[in-house]
Amino acid sequence: MSFQNHNDRREAADAAKKAMLEKFKNKATPAPIDPQEAAERVKAAQEKEDKRVEAEKKRRERVELERLERKIAAEAAAKAERERIAREAKAERERLAREAADAAKRRKKEAEAAEMKRYLDEARRDLAAAALRKRR
Repeated sequence: MSFQNHNDRREAADAAKKAMLEKFKNKATPAPIDPQEAAERVKAAQEKEDKRVEAEKKRRERVELERLERKIAAEAAAKAERERIAREAKAERERLAREAADAAKRRKKEAEAAEMKRYLDEARRDLAAAALRKRR
């Protein structure tokens, strides 16, 4: 870039800066605001802020209630799950106890049947021995 071209660009930038500053300095000052209108604007702004604060307070309360509801629901679900597990465990214990009782009854019956067979076999042997002695 040539030196002359550089100076031209710098002068153009300086001129633009001056124009912007002049424009800013000469900018019309806003019309004076009526004190009554200013008071109304302040009052409206305050009401708007109060409404916003109230809405935020309600939102926070709603969020807190929802959080508590979720917590209660989770606790209820956990309690229901614990109760279900306890019921299943109880049913399993009862089933095992019934099976053990049935097995004990079955063993007792088998033992009684074996004993009865032994007595019958003994009685047959005794009868056979007595018959043999009688024949002799």
